[in-house]
Amino acid sequence: MTWARTKAGLTKRALAQQIGISEALMGEIESGWRSATPANLLKIAAALNCPVVFLERKRSPETPPPPAPGASSGQHHQDGDSATKRRRG
Repeated sequence: MTWARTKAGLTKRALAQQIGISEALMGEIESGWRSATPANLLKIAAALNCPVVFLERKRSPETPPPPAPGASSGQHHQDGDSATKRRRG
């Protein structure tokens, strides 16, 4: 979506105003944190003069949605094996 918006010569603010949503929501949609409603997706496609399918994100069933902004995954990665390998040479 960013590419199409830039290609159309629009800022996030200008696109948001054109389709009637907040700039913050436009940023969240563009970054993938939130999904556009079908109605907004149609408006965005029309504003960017591109097919809706170009703007839709495809995810495999195994791919979880991105975490919400500010959310922590709670996972900490530790790689003790590689540290051991480095010490052994």
